[in-house]
Amino acid sequence: MKEAMLYSKLGDGKVKCAVCNHRCTIAEGKRGICGVRENRQGKLIALNYGKAIAVNIDPIEKKPLYHFLPGTKIYSFAAVGCNFRCSWCQNWEISQGPKPNKPIEGISVSPEEHVKRALQYACPSIAYTYSEPTIFVEYALDTMILARKEGLKNVWVTNGYMSRETLEAIIPYLDAANVDYKGPNDGVYEKYCGARPEPIMENLKYLCQEGVHVEITTLVIPGINDKPEQLEKIAQLIAGELGADVPWHISRFFPAWKMLDTPITPLETLETARIIGKNAGLKYIHLGNV
Repeated sequence: MKEAMLYSKLGDGKVKCAVCNHRCTIAEGKRGICGVRENRQGKLIALNYGKAIAVNIDPIEKKPLYHFLPGTKIYSFAAVGCNFRCSWCQNWEISQGPKPNKPIEGISVSPEEHVKRALQYACPSIAYTYSEPTIFVEYALDTMILARKEGLKNVWVTNGYMSRETLEAIIPYLDAANVDYKGPNDGVYEKYCGARPEPIMENLKYLCQEGVHVEITTLVIPGINDKPEQLEKIAQLIAGELGADVPWHISRFFPAWKMLDTPITPLETLETARIIGKNAGLKYIHLGNV
């Protein structure tokens, strides 16, 4: 555990977290939406600091990043918790595991140990992934600073819902990000994730502006965001707001968590999305989970 970054103390023992765009007001003894940031006697504590729930060495293309250090391995780790509750989450056991007030699982691995392992296994980069790195930002940032000193690159695989304050803290050490963008303002985020899309696009623009390498993934889910007009909006937003050079990964849905009865995305839908992306002017389009 560690005292959290980016929070303010309010009256009546409450605190206000500023790590993500939920900006939770948290009463004494309670946790934020993420399930891992708890108010203890007026201090906000990151319960998941130093506790790794998943550690692997992956191909960087699995993140997915196709245009950043292609063909290399990437050391990847996560802590439990997430500030979203996506009904289709593939990693729901770790993202939702600590909610609402459950034990924080994981094994103790220090930032120094993560960097040592990445170097030991000849990985040129470290990914903060599997769950949502925003909600273990203290753990991630300490690792990122050490990694940068050792010449390693830092990659976030994220839902993009972090606050501007969090972005400003990590961007000096952040080299690349894959951001999961589910669609424009059509109710998908509100209904299925408990969030809003607007802050994510603002963060994407800021990341690009600051020179971070950005690739975008859209999981195309039957009946949720697979209509041609929805896919067209996404493609046009990427091309128009971020640039035609930003890669778009169009990913195939497979049933998971609360959506076990939803069918697998037809390949025809992904091919339609590819055509839509090309028509919007996007240069790099990749189909995933096929």
